[in-house]
Amino acid sequence: MKDGNHPNPNTIHPIAGYDKEIYVKPTLKNPNIIVGDFTYIADSDFESHVTHFYEWNGDKLIIGKFCQIAAGVEFVMNGANHQMNAVSTFPFYTLEGWEMNPPAASDLPLKGDTVIGNDVWIGQNATIMPGVHIGDGAIIGANATVARDVEPYSIVAGNPARLIRKRFDDELIELLEKFAWWDKSIEEINELIPILTSSDLKMVKRKLKGE
Repeated sequence: MKDGNHPNPNTIHPIAGYDKEIYVKPTLKNPNIIVGDFTYIADSDFESHVTHFYEWNGDKLIIGKFCQIAAGVEFVMNGANHQMNAVSTFPFYTLEGWEMNPPAASDLPLKGDTVIGNDVWIGQNATIMPGVHIGDGAIIGANATVARDVEPYSIVAGNPARLIRKRFDDELIELLEKFAWWDKSIEEINELIPILTSSDLKMVKRKLKGE
């Protein structure tokens, strides 16, 4: 292993002497945030990037393994949504002194869980809106606002985020999804690094096919 160290998903600071990049999983306190091994953020506090997260909505933020989350990324949860099927969107029920009971859940535009796949790169200052599902291997451009689902191994950018292109052809994407390298052991992944980091996609495809 590099420098005699073994990769440890329970390490908070994976870069010695640098506290502005952390593995997220060992820092979590909110049980409704679920993050896989080795996912990191370029900050020292992940949960401050998850906003409008109120337990009575019952939503979850689920992020896979080996994701790379840049500084300034914000995950907006369902608590940010206001009632939109009435005359006013003002949330009287949340503020003291106003005589309004909370609206029924069916009257709120709740979008469900926010789910991020594995090996997703989220660029600086991107905003992920409630209920969005982002597939494995996707890339989210800096400053993007993602309000719709993103297919695996797609690149999206802009506000609202739009598809720029797929990273690979459909055959390679299907092979990668089936291979699911992120679920393999640390030892296996270390051996796979020459394949995972190669720009020779024809060779990668052959290896994934077992040729």
